[in-house]
Parts: sequence; C-alpha cells; structure tokens
Amino acid sequence: MDKSQDMSHQAGQAVGQAKEKTSNMMDSASNAAQSAKESCQEAGQQMQARAQGAADAAKDAAGANK
Repeated sequence: MDKSQDMSHQAGQAVGQAKEKTSNMMDSASNAAQSAKESCQEAGQQMQARAQGAADAAKDAAGANK
C-alpha cells in the first residue's frame, strides 16, 4: 500500500468511527427521550388518579355519591 492509499484508508476508518459514535449518541438520545416520555405518562396517570380521588372525596362529603 502506498502512502496515498494508507492515508485514504485511515480517513475511511475515521469516517466510519465518527458515524458509529454519532449513531451511538443518537441511540442514547432516543433512549433518554423515551424514558422521559414514559415518566411523564406515569406522572400524568398518577395525577389523574389523585384528581379522581379528590373528586370522589368531595362528592362523598357533599353526599352526592349515593
């Protein structure tokens, strides 16, 4: 392999490594976004359940749940 081919080979390897790193970073970002989405959904469900409980308690106190 002459010097030009060697440099070209090294450049190709660098590009491949950069693409792999970018792919890994994108996967990490996607996983973080999915985790945040799931956390928000869970928090929303908990808030909804608490609101329903509060509404039921208010109805019970007012005698409207009979």
